[in-house]
Amino acid sequence: MKETTAYWETRYRNNETGWDIGYPSPPLKDYIDQLKDKSIRILIPGAGNGYEAEYLFRNGFTDITVLDVAAAPLNNLKERIPEFPADNLIQENFFEHSGQYQLIIEQTFFCALDPNLRSAYAEKMHELMMSGAKLAGLLFDFPLTESGPPFGGCKEEYLEYFRDLFRILTLENCYNSIKPRQGKELFFIFEKN
Repeated sequence: MKETTAYWETRYRNNETGWDIGYPSPPLKDYIDQLKDKSIRILIPGAGNGYEAEYLFRNGFTDITVLDVAAAPLNNLKERIPEFPADNLIQENFFEHSGQYQLIIEQTFFCALDPNLRSAYAEKMHELMMSGAKLAGLLFDFPLTESGPPFGGCKEEYLEYFRDLFRILTLENCYNSIKPRQGKELFFIFEKN
């Protein structure tokens, strides 16, 4: 974990955060906007600077846990929202986290992990979710390469990891991606089996 923590801390310290758009991703914002129950238990793993967490918090959601292996982005979120509950900002390796959630939001975390961890990611997500919970977010849709992060992938590959553990409600080309990601993102909603 220290090697991973050091890697990501260095990326934040050196402002090597090309994935960070500075605001909630429009597809996730639109998804959040249609959620009615503001008391659901939400996890955002590998949240980075947590713009989606900030958006949720500012829109009345009351049970948001933000998880990142690096301290810097969690501190950045706390500086932007001093009233965000400190106990819900957790610096920890995702694979060591425990808890039960009704919604997990995926935003550039999956693509940042070594592709060898993708099956473990799907299993860990399943473990962290309550019965009937949803995993929703964005996955990159471009060829998987050796260099990364971000690491790419495609719909067929993603189905291999998730279809035995989740009901695939949505996995489709994203129509409202930001301009640099148009045609390169899939929006998904998976429900725990």
